[in-house]
Amino acid sequence: MSSMFGKPRAGGERPPQSPLAECNVAILGCRGAGKSALTVKFLTKRFISEYDPNLEDTYASEELVDQQPVLLKVMDTADQDGPGNCERYLRWASAFLVVYSIEDRKSFEGCQRYLEVLALHARGCQRRCPVLLLGNKLDMQQYRQVPAAEGMSLASRFGCLFYEVSACQDFAGVQHVFHEAVREVRRQAERSLPIRPLFITEERPCLPVATPVALPTRHGLASCTFNTLSTVNCKEIPSVAQAKLVTVKSSRAQSKRKAPTLTLLKGFKIF
Repeated sequence: MSSMFGKPRAGGERPPQSPLAECNVAILGCRGAGKSALTVKFLTKRFISEYDPNLEDTYASEELVDQQPVLLKVMDTADQDGPGNCERYLRWASAFLVVYSIEDRKSFEGCQRYLEVLALHARGCQRRCPVLLLGNKLDMQQYRQVPAAEGMSLASRFGCLFYEVSACQDFAGVQHVFHEAVREVRRQAERSLPIRPLFITEERPCLPVATPVALPTRHGLASCTFNTLSTVNCKEIPSVAQAKLVTVKSSRAQSKRKAPTLTLLKGFKIF
């Protein structure tokens, strides 16, 4: 069963010919972790404490994440005692929120089983889905049983992001987590794109292949030869300001008088 909360967000309108990108997020965790409270808080900005623990449903909301519209679908799962019948969300979701309560160590231990299932699924699957570990009920700080350091350590071990929020008080924090899941899906899609080679061409005629050229003897100047350049990258030819002057003297007597200048190449002169 699928539901749509509220109206499309302002600024999220799109032309009919361009379909809205979709992002499917599955919320996993043990019973009592606050999965439904997080879902309702994100979709309605309201906090409701009483839920049917056996109710599982999928909701949809049009969101604007980093000025890009997206249809965010959220599956609020209803596992009783840990992972069970995982195929229903493993094939569907493009990102996962694994939730535990900071006041319930048993729910934190249950998160490890979910993370192990997701890691096993990722190894046998060609696509990698982002996973976010979420410590809920931050408003119950005085009853905390799971230090934040333990949550960070568990997230680091499985290579996922870690957050602590309060579905009761903090809408901005809850919204940030869901939007960050969308961002991670986009980043993963960009990493999966094939790398295309980059070709740069210059539409310039190439000079002839290097051939020896004999310079005629003029004014008693000794003859010499040089090779004309045939190069693909004409930028390698130095400019006049950077070129060196090469002096060729035929004899001691001839060097006393000034010989005419012959321009051999841009930046190179012979006297």
